[in-house]
Amino acid sequence: MLGPRVWSSVRQGLSRGLSRNVGGWASGEGQKVDIAGIYPAVTTPFTATAEVNYGKLEENLHKLVNIPFRGFLVQGSNGEFPFLASNERLEVVSRARQVMPKDKLLLAGSGCESTQATVEMTVSMAQVGADAALVVTPSYYRGQMSSAALIHHYTKVADLSPIPVVLYSVPANTGLDLPVDTVVTLSQHPNIIGIKDSGGDVTRIGLMVHKTRRQDFQVLAGSAGFLLASYSVGAVGGVCALANVLGAPVCQLERLCLTGQWEDAQKLQLRLIEPNTAVTRRFGIPGLKKTMDWFGYYGGPCRAPLQELSPAEEEALRLAFTNNGWL
Repeated sequence: MLGPRVWSSVRQGLSRGLSRNVGGWASGEGQKVDIAGIYPAVTTPFTATAEVNYGKLEENLHKLVNIPFRGFLVQGSNGEFPFLASNERLEVVSRARQVMPKDKLLLAGSGCESTQATVEMTVSMAQVGADAALVVTPSYYRGQMSSAALIHHYTKVADLSPIPVVLYSVPANTGLDLPVDTVVTLSQHPNIIGIKDSGGDVTRIGLMVHKTRRQDFQVLAGSAGFLLASYSVGAVGGVCALANVLGAPVCQLERLCLTGQWEDAQKLQLRLIEPNTAVTRRFGIPGLKKTMDWFGYYGGPCRAPLQELSPAEEEALRLAFTNNGWL
């Protein structure tokens, strides 16, 4: 775990980051990172007593690094980040960085409800090795999250972040879509480099690509279910829960799209839709973790209040994979 000395270092780093920003350390330099590619949305393993199982996290990553991913998203929605304490979130990212090859990008979910907490978490994630921060929309007071509020929030975070910021819109979890015009405004910030959009509206993804085309800004699909469609309108990659278990096929779909083999890409995409739905919208993280157990990874339990699948749900989950030739 992160001990007192590490926490002290993190807090010192925050102070340095905030002070150095006046001289242009973060947004003034406008760091750019090419985020094109496929990323699994890494799960957080737990023990039977609901403690984070860092050993199993490292085991899973040791297996996943053999697949040609661009990098990994750690502490996104599939990492159950709302259920983790701040020190656990940082320790998970730190352990992931130690296991990952240097050439793999580490995207770390740093979003919190307040702007101040998000800034602090983002700087801390940078301290423990994140290459870029994925910042989800604050949503508890979603009725007050106007475009002006969201622009203010993300601008402040990007101004003070020592690493590039990727916007994160996941309306299924937050009840809040980042408006396209808000994304366009934020794309002009030199330290905001892209967006992960998990809403599944391909026309919206295409519109964001079109309206940000003059900026150094990239769009990632937030799910494997609409990956081909997203590539067809200009997205550059995807952050996919399904890549935890079908990483090689998802990367193959990426290659087919990038090389213009659309007929083969369509055939593969169609076989991925049903399993993808099963481990996301239908059965969620408990379904994804159960599938990981079947595919030779450690899935294990979720933290409460998430519940394990019933026998009937587990059978339906299995059928989603067997009916498409994956099990």
